[in-house]
Amino acid sequence: MTRQSEHARNFILQTLSDGNFHSGEALGASLNISRAAVSKHIKVLASLGLDIFSVTGRGYKLASSLDLLNASRISDISTTVNHDKLTVLNVTDSTNVYVKKNLNQMTSGDVCLAEAQTAGRGRHGRTWVSPYGAALYLSMYWRFDGGHQALSGLSLAIGVAIARTLKALDINDVNLKWPNDVYVSGRKIAGVLIEVEGQMGSACDAVIGIGLNMSLPSNITGIDQPFTDLQNALENVPSRNHVAALLIDNLNTVLDMFSQHGLAGFVGEWQMLDIFSGEQVKLLIGEKEVHGMCAGINDSGALLLDLGGKLEAFYGGEISVRAV
Repeated sequence: MTRQSEHARNFILQTLSDGNFHSGEALGASLNISRAAVSKHIKVLASLGLDIFSVTGRGYKLASSLDLLNASRISDISTTVNHDKLTVLNVTDSTNVYVKKNLNQMTSGDVCLAEAQTAGRGRHGRTWVSPYGAALYLSMYWRFDGGHQALSGLSLAIGVAIARTLKALDINDVNLKWPNDVYVSGRKIAGVLIEVEGQMGSACDAVIGIGLNMSLPSNITGIDQPFTDLQNALENVPSRNHVAALLIDNLNTVLDMFSQHGLAGFVGEWQMLDIFSGEQVKLLIGEKEVHGMCAGINDSGALLLDLGGKLEAFYGGEISVRAV
């Protein structure tokens, strides 16, 4: 995408974000392009998941007003982050990829957010469906001087930070699924993808990616498990800037503590929120299946399973979405 095209699409979105009709002629005149060119930009924006409709004689309109991210508003609300620590992108392949490409310019606590991702990723190479303006797509950079060994259980601590954020929004039915998913009312609302750069035995760079569903389109496709969003969990959904600031503040608090003390200080809180606590589950480890009863986690973040009276710790794998 050329810089000119990006500018045009950003302008169109900013204009349509008020939820009112705007004619193709007026949009074209403002951008010094034809109505046909405006129409092409509208089609590209619609392909990102935006619900834009056209009425002859009236122009283009978003189905609902758009709540756009704004670094200044986020920093005004936040108690832990300044404007210069925030990067807000319009459309990117992945916020994690952006941070990794710019590591040499980053300091701990720097955050990248995007309105949409064209190649959002979850664990095990899965696609993270990322429609425009429908969620928070956020990546935070954090440097760990203690190296890889200092990261044990990090995704669990991040889950606690997300859970605290949701509870602060008065969502009570929040649960965590080992090792990196957040649920509300039994449906997934957020996920975590942590990628680590650096050599063993030296300091390392962690890129902490989070996707938090805010108001997903009703016609969304490509999600293969039960899901929910803030729109379904709350009567009045706060602005995305407010939620972003709250999440960033909780991340900074949790990461400061984790950097000093590791996971130990979060184990009890995590276990209180464990969605499968005391349940019989299936743990998938490659082609192998392990069946047992969830018995929490240890201080290193390993999943504890009761295998017929014998407690075993597992550091890898994935719990089947359906308990068995």
